[in-house]
Amino acid sequence: QVQLVESGGGSVQAGDSLRLSCAASWHTFRRYTMGWFRQAPGKEREFVAAITWSGGTTYYADSVKGRFTISRDNAKNTSNLQMNSLKPEDTAVYYCAAGAPVAVDRGTLYDYWGQGTQVTVSS
Repeated sequence: QVQLVESGGGSVQAGDSLRLSCAASWHTFRRYTMGWFRQAPGKEREFVAAITWSGGTTYYADSVKGRFTISRDNAKNTSNLQMNSLKPEDTAVYYCAAGAPVAVDRGTLYDYWGQGTQVTVSS
């Protein structure tokens, strides 16, 4: 069974850092684009970052560009999201996703999703 499991969320102060991890349960992980999305209470899910199967190309939402870094380790079937200089507006449940989307910022184009991990940033 295909499974994605996020970890690393928590409660931090503004300006702090967190590193989220997404572990995939299948060996074909390396074939997929990995994406990170987030959803704040009362808001729609939004794109955060994505990385192609080879790790050669990364994409970021304007709101996180320069603060967040996405990476992947295909040997370990993991994707990470390093989040620096966190702001209260980064508070959300963060989800990782895998798929072959033609548009990496469209969540509906991803095939597999994790259960999410909560990130709370206080001022």
